[in-house]
Amino acid sequence: MTGATATGIATWQRPTDAEAVIRIRWRNYHCRITGVDGDAMTFARPCWTNSASGTDRTGPSWDSTTVDSARYSGVAFFENAPELLDEPGEFVWNSEARTVTYLPRPGENMRRARAVTPHTEQLLLVDGAHDITVSGIGFAYAAYRQPGTDEGYAGTQAGLTLTGATGPVDHAGRFYTKPAAAVTVRGGRNIDIDNARFDRLGGAGAILEAGTRDSSLTRSSFTDLSSGAVYVGDTEPMPGPELAGERNTVAYNTISRTGVEYTDSVGIWAGYEAELTIDHNSLDRLPYSGISVGWGWNQPEAQKSVLRDNEVTNNRITDVMQVAQEQHDGGAIYTQGAQPGTVISGNYVNRSAFGNTERDGNGIYLDEQSSHILVEKNVVTRVGYKWISNWADYGIRNTARGNWTDTAAPALGGTGSVMTDNRTGLDRLPAEALAVAGRAGARGGPVEQLRTDLARTGTATQSSTEGAAGPALALDADTTTDTRTRSETGARWQVDLGDERRVRRIEIWNDASATTADFDVVTDDGTIHVSGKALRPTVLDLDSRTRTVKIVTSGTGRVALSQVFVHP
Repeated sequence: MTGATATGIATWQRPTDAEAVIRIRWRNYHCRITGVDGDAMTFARPCWTNSASGTDRTGPSWDSTTVDSARYSGVAFFENAPELLDEPGEFVWNSEARTVTYLPRPGENMRRARAVTPHTEQLLLVDGAHDITVSGIGFAYAAYRQPGTDEGYAGTQAGLTLTGATGPVDHAGRFYTKPAAAVTVRGGRNIDIDNARFDRLGGAGAILEAGTRDSSLTRSSFTDLSSGAVYVGDTEPMPGPELAGERNTVAYNTISRTGVEYTDSVGIWAGYEAELTIDHNSLDRLPYSGISVGWGWNQPEAQKSVLRDNEVTNNRITDVMQVAQEQHDGGAIYTQGAQPGTVISGNYVNRSAFGNTERDGNGIYLDEQSSHILVEKNVVTRVGYKWISNWADYGIRNTARGNWTDTAAPALGGTGSVMTDNRTGLDRLPAEALAVAGRAGARGGPVEQLRTDLARTGTATQSSTEGAAGPALALDADTTTDTRTRSETGARWQVDLGDERRVRRIEIWNDASATTADFDVVTDDGTIHVSGKALRPTVLDLDSRTRTVKIVTSGTGRVALSQVFVHP
């Protein structure tokens, strides 16, 4: 990579202690600098090789999401250099002197400070045991050493990484590596972990793998974890009988602020599992997807697997797919693969990728070969793209029925998939939906009621029209359809509310493929200027009495919108 001169890295005292952190779509990469020669930097291998295109190892052959792809937009940040210490609470590690330099927060007395340096990766390992209960134990300060080695962190999806300099072509992810976890259960039978606490961990919380069956993780809390909270199962689609995960339960747990460092990780991940129950968990403030079940993408190896009869029920998933972390193409609930008998029901999803910059932050995302899945009686609100997404033709016979949501979505893809009796485009949640959402999660909780949309009954016009993208498409409660003007000076879209109304909030949802940027929002009694690109959505709080709401470009450009909400 070039750029050592412009960034100042060429003059750093110890650039080889620093690493680049790169985020591309759903992937996250952390690779250490190994040398600087003029403007050029080299990076540790195999980390860089496993993060780059053209190796046939980045699976599933999506070189478009590697560190040297067309989607690459630069390093998110470099870390671990004393020259970067500029905010209280930051620290750097000097590998030669074996010292830590820390910039204290206000009020911290370093003479009385206590530092904890994690060393052990696994605090509890249960291997091949049965009939054991682990209850009321706290797990903290476990290490995750792989990212600090030449392996680095070549993220693939959901916190799993590609390791090793050589190996079989692995486009189905069969040989990807899970993160280190504080608690690991391998091949367990009737292992119950209850009322545990997982916090301040360098890797993941708990892993149930290698044929663990009839085991549970319940009533536990997970917070401040560098990776994901819970990993269940493995990445082999047709494991031998002794390695098949069956009848495991993850229930009544609270998961918050995980994926703090490795932002491609998810709250709860499950690979090829059967009769798995993920029930009444509360997941909040996560950088990427909340719950992920299934694996293998569209690869032939994944077309027949042990996946079946899984239940994702009554979970509360809020503020996930966080915009600041820039991890795209996921959802609050995410699936892959044919899963006959699998049910997603009674979940409350609120604010998944809300304020996104791309049109791919979903509520319930039936990705790739997701098939034979029932999505029923879920409440899905304020998502950055589709409330349900099933785009792939090779995902078949999925059913979405009886759900409540504030937006619409295209018909499900694939043969035999249907949508029926869903309440879409709501601007108020009915009592039944409020009850479902209020019961969801480890202890239930509040429900963010929707706001009435005054624009919905208004009349939309625009200064010009490009193609068939008429102005009314911004009033149809469908954030996947777009209105668009031609590129022109003073391009304008407006809605006439029919009468003067009290307006306290306006939401402007961008058409991400034809960005609206640098524009004015004009009411009858004022103007608000928005610099830069509109988001999904840009939210403006105001106190106005107006009959019209106009969106006008500041210079020459186009207005391209998927939705405008006007709330009293």
